[in-house]
Amino acid sequence: MFHLLIKKLLYGVLVLAGVVVIVFFIFQAFADPARLVAGQTGDKKTMDNIRKELYLDQPKWKQFLLYVNDVSPVSIDTKKEIEEKKLHGFFIGGNQPDSYQVGVKIPYLRRSYQTKKDVIDVLLDALPGTLILAVAAMFFATIAGIFLGVLAAVKQNTWMDTSSIFASVIGISAPSFFMAIVIAYVFGIVLHSYTGLSLTGSWFNIDETNGERYLTLQNLILPAITLGIRPLAIITQLTRSSMLDVLNQDFIRTAYAKGLSRRQVVYRHALRNALNPVITAITGWFAELLAGAFFVEYIFGWQGLGKVTVEALENLDYPVVMGSVLFAATIFVLVNILADVLYGIIDPRIKMK
Repeated sequence: MFHLLIKKLLYGVLVLAGVVVIVFFIFQAFADPARLVAGQTGDKKTMDNIRKELYLDQPKWKQFLLYVNDVSPVSIDTKKEIEEKKLHGFFIGGNQPDSYQVGVKIPYLRRSYQTKKDVIDVLLDALPGTLILAVAAMFFATIAGIFLGVLAAVKQNTWMDTSSIFASVIGISAPSFFMAIVIAYVFGIVLHSYTGLSLTGSWFNIDETNGERYLTLQNLILPAITLGIRPLAIITQLTRSSMLDVLNQDFIRTAYAKGLSRRQVVYRHALRNALNPVITAITGWFAELLAGAFFVEYIFGWQGLGKVTVEALENLDYPVVMGSVLFAATIFVLVNILADVLYGIIDPRIKMK
């Protein structure tokens, strides 16, 4: 197990390294960052100072190395740079302002052009909203999808089977942004007097008297259902096809021959052996939702990574967008490693070597 995790982590580091290269050189082709920071009224001296602060006066290869040094968990910085960037970590080296120190730190994703806040703080502030939404959407999709998939397999060639297949095809075909608009309009506007659900709203409201946040999970219902429709459809079809394959295996007939009830055979033996492709779908979709359901969050006004990233794109706030991409890639890597571990726990036939 330990060797497997080390191997997966090394692969993950290579993936993230590739993402860093792609992200850096893609955003080099866009507008001048110094102009975005200074605005249209910035004079030449101000622009030169900003370019120096953002390393834009350096050759491209040096800009890239400085960016890698910032986003890497291991870096070499001067004591003055560590204090200016407010880096958090453990550093060793000289104590003079210009002396270099080597250390292990939290990756520095630089600062927002618009708010001047650290990008990592902007993303971490939006992460709880996306976490809540992704967990709720996947919980709904997993429970409903596995139940409908098992029901369709057990009731093969009946109206239940046909209905689940038809519904799952519609769910897979309909884009999330289209379903978000339809569901928001129907349940948030047309049927608002019956459902009591708002068209938009985040997971918290602010008390005007003391300024504290308090949960408003009622706003979670519509975006969670919308976000869960596509993974629900995929989980239903995967569970159905995998269950049909497992139910024809010899050990299932042996279980029936031992006198086990149909419920015991289906849920204790067949379902556990049919869950591998389902786990792949669940972890993959959870990683995608956690990385930011951009249009769903934006349409429902849900404060999360997706909404923050879309707003950053609108404002040309490239450090936030670049940080969000790296954040999303890290989430995908970690969730895929978790999926490999879960395979060995769920299915004893898989040996971790």
